[in-house]
Amino acid sequence: MVTTRLPSAGFSITIRIAVTADASSIGRLTTCVGEAGAIVTALDVVDSDPSHVVVDLTCDTADSGHADQVVKQLEDQDGVDVRKVSDRTFLLHLGGKIEVNSKVALRNRDELSRAYTPGVARVCMAIAENPADARRLTIKRNTVAVVSDGSAVLGLGNIGPAAAMPVMEGKAALFKRFGGVDAWPVVLDTQDTDEIVKIVKAIAPAYGGINLEDIAAPRCFEIEARLREELDIPVFHDDQHGTAICVLAALTNALRVVGKRMEDVRVVVSGAGAAGTAIMKLLMRQGVGDIIAYDRKGALHRGMPDLNESMQWLAENTNKANYAGDLPGAIVGADVFIGVSAPNLLTGDDIAKMAEKSIVFAMANPDPEVDPREARKHAAIVATGRSDQPNQINNVLAFPGVFRGMLDASAEEFTEEMALAAARAIADVVGEDKLNPTVIVPSVFDPRVTPAVAAAIRAVVRGGPAPANPAATPESELDKAPEGIF
Repeated sequence: MVTTRLPSAGFSITIRIAVTADASSIGRLTTCVGEAGAIVTALDVVDSDPSHVVVDLTCDTADSGHADQVVKQLEDQDGVDVRKVSDRTFLLHLGGKIEVNSKVALRNRDELSRAYTPGVARVCMAIAENPADARRLTIKRNTVAVVSDGSAVLGLGNIGPAAAMPVMEGKAALFKRFGGVDAWPVVLDTQDTDEIVKIVKAIAPAYGGINLEDIAAPRCFEIEARLREELDIPVFHDDQHGTAICVLAALTNALRVVGKRMEDVRVVVSGAGAAGTAIMKLLMRQGVGDIIAYDRKGALHRGMPDLNESMQWLAENTNKANYAGDLPGAIVGADVFIGVSAPNLLTGDDIAKMAEKSIVFAMANPDPEVDPREARKHAAIVATGRSDQPNQINNVLAFPGVFRGMLDASAEEFTEEMALAAARAIADVVGEDKLNPTVIVPSVFDPRVTPAVAAAIRAVVRGGPAPANPAATPESELDKAPEGIF
């Protein structure tokens, strides 16, 4: 039985196999894996003798069950001895993914005396006299807390703080890799709103920004609002604002490709939680024509009972025709579908009923709201959240540059103007001469993205235009130094 799901590097396995040493043995292995629906990504010979060869075969599978199926089909082959199966994702996580490194050498008493006592006391007193210097004389100027209560982790739900740690570690690693930002996981063993706000306020002096992560809606809205009100450093909920920025950037370029204007399109958004709500509010701020919000309760419309405060706002401020039907009905004639919800809600036939030159962003992970292969038969542009598909809409395009810019400019808050500026910067990195249906966003590895976003954020904070070539104008160490140090 072959899986219909898409294989992914997230379910990559390496299988150590001993096979008879004949001319066709290796070919039989790769054929077997392919027939099982997996994708061979590497094959290395690790040992041999006159009668056998031992190989490490690495392949991408669709999920754990599919991986077991691939192994079983190999074991059933004549002359094949499966000796060991390694899950490459678990191997990568052994011992965690991040660590702390010292920026200064401590090789002798002289260096120790300046980094620690007695020399450090002078720096402490300087900060006590002028607390603003903490941003420049400590790690505060480049450090972000990645805060989660583990209540809405990826698509896994409420799995708690310990189980959330691998995601928060990964987030911290992305901050460093793409933005040069030192981030640290702060997972909290409480889901009480008041307690979370109190804890984050208490630890805030050590950080230059707070990145809220994987906190369930609607509680996340209140936590973010209260922390923004009570802290003098930026508070950014990536599930909301990072996603919204990237979706707006992708939609900006998608509309350029299909020749439609933002103010003329009708958008259907599946998912009215944290991400979906932020997406819709940012699109409305950008002047989108109309939006229908769809959630488990159905299409949000005026007069709908038992809505929380956030959904009530959406019901009153979207859906001009007050549509009250199901999701397939909502997308009939729609120009854009945006999914941040659950897998397999739509079919290719549903997409066929959208407007001409339709745009589909199906971003549920790992399985989108509609199979992208089916969607492409009918939509002009299809994007997902998957790294193995064209047009990956990934928050890593936004949050490293957003925080890089806010930290560089000593911003005290994150604003909607910053979100709009970041989206424009991401969209413009692609360039009109490079745009096409399979390239509407830059690669997450494009080195121009973070500098462009950071420059746009600094420009908003400082009230000036972003530089034409942001990559050529990074913040210098001298720019960051407090007055009187140099």
